[in-house]
Amino acid sequence: MAREINTVGVVGFGTMGAGIVEVLARTGLTVKVVEVDAAGVERGLGHLEHSTARAVKREKLTEDEKAAIHGRVTTSLDLKSLDGCDLVIEAVPENVELKASILKELDGILAPEAIIASNTSSLSITEIGVHTRRPGKVVGMHFFNPTQVLKLVEVVRTVVTEPDVITDVVAFAERLGKSPVVIGDRAGFIANALLFPYLNHAVKMLESKYATREDLDAAMRYGCGYPMGPLALLDLIGLDTAYEILDTMYHQSRNRLHSPAPLLKQMITAGLLGRKSGRGFYTYDGPDSPVVVKDAQTPSEVDGGAQTREVQRVGVIGTGTMATGIAEVFAKRGYDVVLRARSLEKAEAAVGAVRKSLDRAVSKGKLAEADRDAVLQRITPAVEFVELADCDLVVEAVAEEIGIKKEVFAALDEVCKPGAVLATTTSSLPVIEVAAATSRPQDVVGLHFFNPAQVMKLVEIVETISTGADVVATARKICLDLGKHPVHCGDVAGFIVNALLFPYLNDAVKMLEAHYAEADDIDNAMKVGCGLPMGPFALLDVVGLDVSLAIQRTLYNEFREPGFAPAPLLEHLVTAGRLGRKTGKGFRDYS
Repeated sequence: MAREINTVGVVGFGTMGAGIVEVLARTGLTVKVVEVDAAGVERGLGHLEHSTARAVKREKLTEDEKAAIHGRVTTSLDLKSLDGCDLVIEAVPENVELKASILKELDGILAPEAIIASNTSSLSITEIGVHTRRPGKVVGMHFFNPTQVLKLVEVVRTVVTEPDVITDVVAFAERLGKSPVVIGDRAGFIANALLFPYLNHAVKMLESKYATREDLDAAMRYGCGYPMGPLALLDLIGLDTAYEILDTMYHQSRNRLHSPAPLLKQMITAGLLGRKSGRGFYTYDGPDSPVVVKDAQTPSEVDGGAQTREVQRVGVIGTGTMATGIAEVFAKRGYDVVLRARSLEKAEAAVGAVRKSLDRAVSKGKLAEADRDAVLQRITPAVEFVELADCDLVVEAVAEEIGIKKEVFAALDEVCKPGAVLATTTSSLPVIEVAAATSRPQDVVGLHFFNPAQVMKLVEIVETISTGADVVATARKICLDLGKHPVHCGDVAGFIVNALLFPYLNDAVKMLEAHYAEADDIDNAMKVGCGLPMGPFALLDVVGLDVSLAIQRTLYNEFREPGFAPAPLLEHLVTAGRLGRKTGKGFRDYS
C-alpha cells in the first residue's frame, strides 16, 4: 500500500526551493519550509510572491488560488518544525557536508517511515544518505529549474534504497504533474551528465577565441533548435553551480571532458556568476534580470569595413537534398542559379526536386504560382563545369568525401573566372584541404547550410588560414541577403554545431551502452528536463547512424580526445545495417 504523503517539508528557500514549494502548494499539499535565517525566508517568500503574481497577471491563477497557495506554506528557522512531515525535500546549496549534516539532523526528527529526498543535481545520494540511520529511505528527487514549468524529475535510487520508497516517490512525482525517470546514483544523473560536458565544451571554444559568445549561442539555437545557447544557459544556471557540478562529475569519472574550463574558475573568482550577479558571459541590466545589455564584448553593428565582391550569378554543384535546397534558396532571392549535375538527366531531376518543393509551398498558400514559375525560370540545369565559368559564387554540395570534393574544386579552378568565390557546404571536413586543390585558396570559404536549407536559418561561415577578408565579408553579406543567420568560426573539425552536438550524442550512446538508463528515459530527460526539441536517440535516428559515426570519427581523428572516440555500440549498429529511419531500424524500429 502506497504511503500517504500530505505534509511535505522543504529545507532551503532559494530559487530551487521556492519553485519546489510552489509546485507542492499548487497541488494542495501542506508545505513546511525551513531556512537558515530570516533574510533567507524573506527572499524565498519574495520568489514565491513574484512567481504567483506573474501567474495571476497571465491569468494562469486567480487571486483566490494564489492566496490558497500562500496559505498552505509555513516557514521556520528550526528543522524540528518538520516533525510530522511524510516527506522532506532538501534543496540547500551543492555542498556534500552541508547536505549530510541536514539529513543527519532530520533523521532524529522525522518518523521512522518518513522519506528524505535530496534535490542535488550531481552529488552522490549514497554518500549523503549514509549519514542517517535510514539510508533505505533516502532518495534523490532532482527537480529542474524553473520547477513550475519543467516536468522532469530524476528519481535517484541507491543500492540500498527500498523498492517501495521508489514506487511511492514516483507516484508522488506523478501526482505533482511531473514526468519521473528512475536512475542509479551516478554523478550528473542523466540530464546533467549529458548537458554539462556540452556546456563546458562551449566555454572552452570561447576560451580559445574560436568563436564569439553570440555566434556560439546562435549556432545552437538556429542550427539545433535549442531554446537557449550554451553560454546564455550557463548564465541562467549560475557559473558557480555549473563549476560545482562539473567538478563533482570529474572527480567521479576522471574524464577530461568533465574538467571545468579554467575560464569558469576565473569568472567565478571575479564575481561574474551569471544572471544572479548581473554579469556572466553576458551583462544584464541588474542582478536576477534576464535582460541583456551591451558591453565591451558586444559586436559592433557597423560592418568591419572589408570590401565585398559582387554576386549575381550562382552555381550549385550536386543533386541531393542540400544542393536542391540551396539552389531554391538562392533562386527565391532573385539570384540566377546554374544547377550542375553529372548528367543532364540528373540535373533535370534536381530541378524537378526544386519544383516539388515549390509546389508544396504553393499548395500551403505560402507561395504564389507566378512566383514559383519565376523562381524556376532562374534555375538552369547544367552538366559541364565550363557552364559555371561566369558564376560569381559557386557552392559545392556533393557527397561528404574529401577526394570527390577535391576533384570538384580542381575542376572549378580550371573554369571559374578570377575573383569568383568558391564555397563548400561540408559539415565536418577540412575546408583548407579543398582550397589546396586550387591555385586560389584565398577565394575558398566554407558555407555550411543546415538541412532543410529552405527552412533552417543558420549558416556557418568557415574561414581557413588562407581565406581572404573580402571573401569572408562577401559570404556574410550573401547569408544576410538570403535571410539566414551567419556565424563565423575557424576551420576545425565539426565547426561549431557538430563539434558541440556530436560528443553529446556520443555520450548518450555510452550511457545506454552502460545500461545506466533506457533510450526512452534518456530521450525524455533531455526533452522534458532541458527543453530540447528531440532526445539524442531520436535525433541520431533522423541524422543517420552512419553519418553520425563518420562525423564522430572525424572529430576524434582531429582532436585525439579519448572522450570523442565513437561509442562501440554506435559502430556495431552501423555494421549491422541499423542506420536509423532511412533503413527502418536504428536505436528504435520504425514501421
